[in-house]
Amino acid sequence: MHYVYVLKSIKWPNKLYIGFTKDIDKRITQHNNGETAYTKQFRPWKIIYYEAYSDKRDAEKRENQLKKHAKAWGQLKRRITYSKSEG
Repeated sequence: MHYVYVLKSIKWPNKLYIGFTKDIDKRITQHNNGETAYTKQFRPWKIIYYEAYSDKRDAEKRENQLKKHAKAWGQLKRRITYSKSEG
């Protein structure tokens, strides 16, 4: 499986990050260990949403859609209103 995920910074509550991976547990550990340059300064992270895809291309396409299309990202943020606002 391939996953598109949304992380929320615990330290910076308004900071969200979108990514995709084949191994979601390993990837979140990498984010929290500071092994990812972009997310390093906003550690620690917690996962608040993910989608699973059997094909890598579908996951990449969805990640790109969320990162580059405000409408898609806005729709998802409305779906996860309480997840992104809880402490």
